[in-house]
Amino acid sequence: METARTDPRPEKVAIVAEVRERLQESPSVLVTEYRGLSVKAMADLRRSLRPAGGTYKVYKNTLVRRAANEAGFDLDEHLVGPTALAFTGTAPDGTPGDVVSVAKVLKEFARTNPALVVKGGLLDGTTLNADEVRRLADIEPREVLLAKLAGLMAAPMTQFAGLLQALPRNFAYGLKALIDQGGADGAPASAAPVDTAVDSPADSPADDEAAPAAPVDEVADSEPTPEPAEAPADDAAQNENNEDGDN
Repeated sequence: METARTDPRPEKVAIVAEVRERLQESPSVLVTEYRGLSVKAMADLRRSLRPAGGTYKVYKNTLVRRAANEAGFDLDEHLVGPTALAFTGTAPDGTPGDVVSVAKVLKEFARTNPALVVKGGLLDGTTLNADEVRRLADIEPREVLLAKLAGLMAAPMTQFAGLLQALPRNFAYGLKALIDQGGADGAPASAAPVDTAVDSPADSPADDEAAPAAPVDEVADSEPTPEPAEAPADDAAQNENNEDGDN
């Protein structure tokens, strides 16, 4: 006899739709088993996850499996035992949730509550196992990583600024040492000082053109007439004797 097939109850359909939507929209989902946790412990865990942007929800495995299959994810191996999902959403201050911070909260809570077991999860659609989730929890917080990155970026800029400041100072020291040594080796000797009393050719334009030659007549007239040379004393006495003899 064929049994009549019954449609799922509307509340189950609504839960499947809710889980499917959250699996598709959340950057990360961590799958945990909460067997043995008290109601108070569950409330404490939800409160601890809230600052990191995490929410903690308990679902039946059959509904989570159906929702994951409809969303295209495979979580079947993690859906054993009582299952609760830690979704990464938005922090109370409006900033995006951090999967690393959520994983850290779960890890710290499990230290004092061994009943909490992290089985795996999803990160940007990629399936994670338990070891990969633990490695996420060991990563330093985002604020610390950003601070280290800023420090690494600032260090070269600081060194570059120091180099720029040192250049003029070192140049001044080198220039002073060069002056003290009397100049660099192989530098040309200083030119001899110019006698300012002697006019340079540029200052005497009359020298650039030759003076016109004087006319011949003017040259002859300008020369003094030579005076007749005096006769020697012997010649004068001879002339006197000749005159006496003639008389």
